[in-house]
Formats: sequence, structure tokens, C-alpha cells
Amino acid sequence: MIRKLFRKMLELPAGLGKGRVRPRVIPLAQHGIRREALSRAALKVTARLQEEGFAAYVVGGAVRDLLLGVSPKDFDVATNATPEQVHHCFRRSRIIGRRFRIVHVMMGPETIEVTTFRGGSINDTNETGRIMADNSYGTQEEDAHRRDFTVNALFYDPKNETIIDYQHGVKDLQARRLVMIGQPARRYQEDPVRMLRAVRLAAKLGFEIDAHTQKPIRAHAHLLRREPAARLFDEMLKLLMSGHAYACLLKLRDEGLSHGVFPLLDAVLGGEDDDHRFLKLALASTDARMREDKPISVGFLLATLLWRQVNQHWQALMSEGERPLPALLHAIGEVESEQDETLAIPRRYSVTMREIWTLQSRFDSRIGQRPYRFLEQPRFRAAFDFLVLRAEAGEVPRALVDWWAAFQHGDTEEREALLEQAKTSDLGETRAPRKRRPRRRRKPGGAPESDA
Repeated sequence: MIRKLFRKMLELPAGLGKGRVRPRVIPLAQHGIRREALSRAALKVTARLQEEGFAAYVVGGAVRDLLLGVSPKDFDVATNATPEQVHHCFRRSRIIGRRFRIVHVMMGPETIEVTTFRGGSINDTNETGRIMADNSYGTQEEDAHRRDFTVNALFYDPKNETIIDYQHGVKDLQARRLVMIGQPARRYQEDPVRMLRAVRLAAKLGFEIDAHTQKPIRAHAHLLRREPAARLFDEMLKLLMSGHAYACLLKLRDEGLSHGVFPLLDAVLGGEDDDHRFLKLALASTDARMREDKPISVGFLLATLLWRQVNQHWQALMSEGERPLPALLHAIGEVESEQDETLAIPRRYSVTMREIWTLQSRFDSRIGQRPYRFLEQPRFRAAFDFLVLRAEAGEVPRALVDWWAAFQHGDTEEREALLEQAKTSDLGETRAPRKRRPRRRRKPGGAPESDA
């Protein structure tokens, strides 16, 4: 009873303060994961560390995904070797991080993240309980207690093909349940981003968040406002590239992590569900590309995320009589200023966003040499793909997309015929540009000549 009360007062993760916990060791016959399921780089890293006399295991999400029958995107390794010892074992490696020192081992196209078993007490925290530094090392058991969710605290030993489970992670995995290790409120105070990870994993894996894990989230959402904007941006990208992007966004809103915390999401998910048609189509396309291991343009993805706000401003300004391009530039400026203070979008992405948006107004102009010059734009293809999404969402006529698709791939005669067709089209701006008035010559004395 005293030990239980003492542990509750300190809010230690379950298992710490009890003495050794005997893990469940699951043999190959029960879990079915052979070492060949790991990447060559992960096998080489663990084998080399074990040859040097260290313990080394594949850990975390990779083990979880293999048990779910999903191919892991990357492999992490946990070891009792210190970062310096790991670095000494691999010529192509580097130690990174200050709060959490880890080693990146580069092998061919792969980078394996190697962490030393965490352990001991956490003394370097700020006034809210957030961990400011955590470079105290311990045993495998302590490391398991220090991880976030039970399904992420599984260790796989490639040498004997066993899984080591300290936290009943396999049981929770089979129940499709996401459970925080230790006291959830304390763990969220240590690292508020864990709330975002809970939402992302639940949406991505189709898991239910355990009631005790879920309950403190809404009350602790405000802690995210103190996180660096760059770190929140990185977490946002992970959500959007989870393969279940729209479900993640809805889950964030449902758990109270959008309003006042992510103003971007307030704007993106505002209005009626029917207003999200464009966003759903865009994120579904991203999810499909993720499943097919195709590259994702972050700038294009963010452009789709913020387009609803840009388009609303744009349409409102044009309804007041402003011409399309100036109205669009004005709308873009409004949206960018709203997001600059809340979401640290790196310039390399914001430039792409602006170019894709700006080019949308040029698709209506299909006269003279303008379409030819438009095709030469470096961002034409991205802007056209964006136009296709707009047509699927019902924002622009499908015939406009078909015209530009034919113009891109047509020969000279076909393009000339398309230009003639556009003169009588009602799809957009096809009138000839206004002629410039000739400049009036001036007399030697400085006064302009009369036109009379």
C-alpha cells in the first residue's frame, strides 16, 4: 500500500519502483516474424552491435507494424551501447540531438536510428513538467517503461527471432487498443506532442484510445501552444503523411486539439462537411500516393490544405468587382499573414504554395500566345494537377481541364484548333486583351501634339 501510494505521488510509469518485471518472451512459433522481414540495414546494425558484445534490438513502430502485417517504413534500434560506442562501431554515423542524444547510422539509402536504453529519473524539466533533457541511460526494462504506448514498447531480437514484451503490448495490439505507459497526464506534461501521436496512431491503425489515455488530452491541449512552431509543423506533416490524413484531422478536432491550438485546423475544418470536398479529394490522393510509395510534394499538399480559405477570399473579392489575378494575389496575402504566426511553414514550401495558387487564374486565359507561354512555366504541371482536383470538387468545369489536357499533348494544328474553339467558349476569359493606346508624341517645346 505504501509503495503504491508513493508511486502515485511521484506519478512514475507503471513498473518502475516495483523491482524487476519479468517480460513475456514470445517465440517465433507464436508471432511468426522471421528476421528476413527486417531491412538489410536493420539486420546489419543489430548484428554488428551484438558482435561487439552489446545488446541490440529492433524496437517500437517497426515491431508493431510487422505484427499487424504492415511493411514498416523505417526501423529503429535500441541498445545498451552509449551513443559514443555506437558511433565508434559505424564509420558512416553521427550523433544528433541535445534533449535526446541518438545516433543515425547510414547504410546505403537507409538511415537507422539507434537509441541507448533510457533509464533513471528525469530531473531536467520545466515548470509544466516538460522534459528539457533526457540523456540518462538504463536497462532494457527501464527503457520499456519510458516509452510512450504499450504497442511501441516491443523489442525484437533478430538473432533468436523472439519478441520481448514488458508492457502487455501484444495483448493491447490484439485488442486494437492504444494505451499510454504510466500516468497519462504526467506523460503529456513531459512531452505534449505525445497527444498528437496518440491521435495519429489511433487514426492510422484504426485503434481505440484507452479511456485513461484519452481523458487528460482535452485538459492538457493548451500545453501544445508552448511547443516550438517548427516541431508542431513536423508533427503536422506526419499526420498528413500517415496514409489516413483526413481521419487524423477529424480525430484531432474530436479530441479538442484543434481549436486555439492549431488555428490552421480551425480554418481547414470549419464550415459544413460538404465544404471539405476538395480537401477530402486532395488528402485521399496523398494517401494513395503514400500507399504506392510515390513521392509527395509537401508544398502541393499544404496548398491543398489552405486552398479553401484562399478560394473564399478570392471569390469574395471578385464578387466586389476586382479582377481575377489581383484578387487572387490579395487573397493569398491574407491567408499567408493569418498562418505565418501560427504555423512555421518553411520558405521552400510556402514558395511552391504561392506559385500553385497564383497560376490558377491563368487557366481561364486561352487566347493568343498566353497558353504557349503558360506551358513553359516550371510549376505548370503542379498547377494543372491542382486544377484537376478543383474540377473533381466541382469548383471549375471539367471541360476546362479537358481543354488544357488536350492542349498540352496536341500538335501544332490541334493546338491552333483548340485556340479557335476557345474564342467561342464560355469556360472562362477568352476575350482578346485590351489594346494599348499609342503614345502621343511631344513637340519640341514639351507640349503633346494634338490628335486633331
